[in-house]
Amino acid sequence: MRAAFHDRYGPPEVLRVEELERPAPKADELLVRIHASTVNLTDCHMRGAYPPFWRFLIGFRAPKPQFRIAGREFAGVVEEVGADVTEFEPGDRVFGRRLGANAEYLCVRDSGLVTPIPAGLTFEEAAGTFDGFHQGLTPMQRARVGEGTRLLVYGASGACGTAAVQLGKHFGAHVTAVCNTKNVDLVRALGADEVIDYLHEDFTKRREAYDVVLDAVGMHSFLRSRRALKRPGLFVATDRLVNFPLALLTRWSARRVVFTYREPDKADLLLLAQLLEAGEYRPVIDSTYPLDRVVEAHRYVETRQKTGNVVVTLDGAAR
Repeated sequence: MRAAFHDRYGPPEVLRVEELERPAPKADELLVRIHASTVNLTDCHMRGAYPPFWRFLIGFRAPKPQFRIAGREFAGVVEEVGADVTEFEPGDRVFGRRLGANAEYLCVRDSGLVTPIPAGLTFEEAAGTFDGFHQGLTPMQRARVGEGTRLLVYGASGACGTAAVQLGKHFGAHVTAVCNTKNVDLVRALGADEVIDYLHEDFTKRREAYDVVLDAVGMHSFLRSRRALKRPGLFVATDRLVNFPLALLTRWSARRVVFTYREPDKADLLLLAQLLEAGEYRPVIDSTYPLDRVVEAHRYVETRQKTGNVVVTLDGAAR
């Protein structure tokens, strides 16, 4: 099978498309023929081991074998199932998350992060949903966003941001979205109550205050956002190591920093599938690249200019 492979850390060029042995499913696994996968900023961090703490997680000198095939999101068709698998059968259209997804085939445990693709979704749309959804859902849960919460999403046009806008509305919040000029109409169409174009206005200089400010792209700071927070109020960080000590220092303050991360679980994926099925969640796809152009896709994601998700398609994938 063909796969985007790297056995050392570095710039996008360390990736190469290679012919590797096709995996065989264990008794509790299904073999999925991948039709679409994604590239996101976390994939780029893992490939480049930047920030350096990634080396302690996935291999100090070089990525461990399980991290050498890039990608973590997938959508495709079940090709084969193990002897103990009862919930899936060959021909099922499925999507989810698993290491090594930038490849033509992938083995996934039937109890893992995999579920049927809702009717009406393409493989590209299904592949480009879960990572951003999970990144948006975790801050909503951590900040207890609910009916009447005044939520501001900074970086509302990225994968996490587009998810956070939609989830904020789903949970009943009043959502103010911050993005650049080209994405104003998109973010408004996702349900934002107000949209601020940061190229023309600084939200911290408004007279409005928010219960929660979510920095969905790791490009803002608590110190700048503090004046826009209510008392009590939360600045929810998704990136930037400086926010770890700030979370400790502000733990008992009226305006606090919280840093959110948790591993996704099956319940997250099932909630996403439910919202997609009901038409309450919209996948946002920036662009698609064939597997042979995966290096170019990584370069583009690293510009931090993408809108929503970047999808990698595999040769021969049917719509």
